[in-house]
Amino acid sequence: MTFVIAHRGACWELPENTLAAFERAIELEADYIELDVHATADGTLVVCHDAPLGGELRLEEAVELMRGRIGIMCELKTPWRYRRHDIVRRAVEILPDDAIVVSFDARALRAVRGRRVLQHVWPGASIRAAAGYAWGVGFQDARVTRRGLGRARSAGLATTVYTVNDPARMADLAALGVDGIFSDRPDLLRWVLAARPD
Repeated sequence: MTFVIAHRGACWELPENTLAAFERAIELEADYIELDVHATADGTLVVCHDAPLGGELRLEEAVELMRGRIGIMCELKTPWRYRRHDIVRRAVEILPDDAIVVSFDARALRAVRGRRVLQHVWPGASIRAAAGYAWGVGFQDARVTRRGLGRARSAGLATTVYTVNDPARMADLAALGVDGIFSDRPDLLRWVLAARPD
């Protein structure tokens, strides 16, 4: 089974990282919603992809909407930038127990306690290293290979790929047995997965 991960909510239809996009992803029966978290200058944890400009949704508001209704994948964006605000510990305290914490920053993920973590693979974070602390790994679609997927599986890691909006590519990745696909189009991904032969 391949999980449908609504990337920043159902952001093909609605503005990303908003309550409306998250509610729509729930309606579309995604398995998870991936959201991005930064800290503001005063340390408030907010949901946005780029550096906060003001007026963003607070993490608590997003979690309140999703809790018990859909899985949550919370990506910590540049957590090193917000060290003084203890972003890792505070985000984990807000998230439900079954949430998954995602990041490119291995140091931040190693600091997570009591939640599964997903390490995005890049030159600064290898599959071999991730096997020591992570539940899974995330591959950028343009960089994922059969060999990389095989190495991750051999290390006992769940495999995910981001961000995929082309139906043919969704089908190819599902055929390769990836555990989750991040998409801006969770409805299309659900349809592609349902249409696959058993």
